[in-house]
Amino acid sequence: MADVIPFRGILYNVSRVSMEDVLAPPYDIITPEYREALYMQSPYNIVRIDFGKEEPADSEAENKYARARKYLDAWIQEGVFIRSENPSFYLYEMSYTIQNVRKRLLGFLGLVRLEEFGKGSIYPHECTHSKPKQDRLNLMRSCEANTSPIFSLYKSAEGRIADILSKISSAKPYMESADITGDVHRLWQIDDAEHIEIIRTELRDKAVFIADGHHRYETALEFHRETALKSPSPGAPAFDHVLMFLANMRDEGITILPTHRLLRTLPEDMSLLLSKYFEIEPVKNDVDIRANLSGKKHAFGFYQKGSDVWHILKYKGGDLSEIHPALREVDVIILHELILKKIFHTTDIGYEMDIGSALDKVNGGEFAAAFFLNPTCVDDVEKAALSSVRMPPKSTYFYPKLLTGLVINKWQIDSDRF
Repeated sequence: MADVIPFRGILYNVSRVSMEDVLAPPYDIITPEYREALYMQSPYNIVRIDFGKEEPADSEAENKYARARKYLDAWIQEGVFIRSENPSFYLYEMSYTIQNVRKRLLGFLGLVRLEEFGKGSIYPHECTHSKPKQDRLNLMRSCEANTSPIFSLYKSAEGRIADILSKISSAKPYMESADITGDVHRLWQIDDAEHIEIIRTELRDKAVFIADGHHRYETALEFHRETALKSPSPGAPAFDHVLMFLANMRDEGITILPTHRLLRTLPEDMSLLLSKYFEIEPVKNDVDIRANLSGKKHAFGFYQKGSDVWHILKYKGGDLSEIHPALREVDVIILHELILKKIFHTTDIGYEMDIGSALDKVNGGEFAAAFFLNPTCVDDVEKAALSSVRMPPKSTYFYPKLLTGLVINKWQIDSDRF
């Protein structure tokens, strides 16, 4: 099934830089203002490579992608980046607090062989938009590297990988850094041959589920197709693996947060239409909607501009016969397929994770109403993936986000691979 291999990663030289100055969050959650702050933070911040700024004089030959390659090559030459001597996996620990609960997620970074979706053991779970893929493809073409990892999951009860990760994480890490929220990220190198073989063996018959990074995976596939069409020259690098962070689905450190939906328009007979499929319960407008929804199965919060009450919608069932049976009771599927498509007949929606910000956008008139939902559970991600069903965009928000810059995979010539 999954072919997972170690690699000689490129890492920051911790004797040359402060890790908190050079790492960055994923490109797709960086605002223009925050990117500017990262540029000012260090001349070696990874954002200059992974999500560089456009300049007024940019051309086809000189642009942010060309600059990314120049930075990458220069930092390797200067010794700011160093390359591991031996093929390795890299243990990655994230310690974080969410809703006043302290959690710890352990996984590792490695290379996974690329496969077409539906033809192997790698499964997506969510739809994507096309625009970010072109940006990531341009970056990959220029740098010939994976500059940030894909967040992926596997499911195993064997425990051998968990034992290795737990043992190694008790030692001093190679690098440690706190992110802007105070969450702590640590990295260790795993180059012991026995440990590597145990990890590879445990994953050999396991499926891999993409949690976060569908764009990057599809981009890597496209880049692999491009290079496969060209006549390979002797010693040419192979582009058939992609950098992934792999965590066990059974790890209690995995957190998924909900992304709430905002609507610009509402049908006039909304209550009548909803009452066919939902029990509708009014609640006071000062309610803690997250606490009110927590633990309730197939329940949604609803708030409309100008209303002095919230409503809790409890799904009664029905009218999703065309949906795969395993997914008919997944909240985000019910919301999109039944409420938005069949009842409201709309695709004009917005997204917001923060409840307060969602309410501000409704009360401020930008949107007419908002639906609030519980987080998608990790088992539903597995169900969707194995059913070959793509969930709607932003069905899951895996937290915390992997930092960019911990390890880079720069493609190597075949003789230099594991």
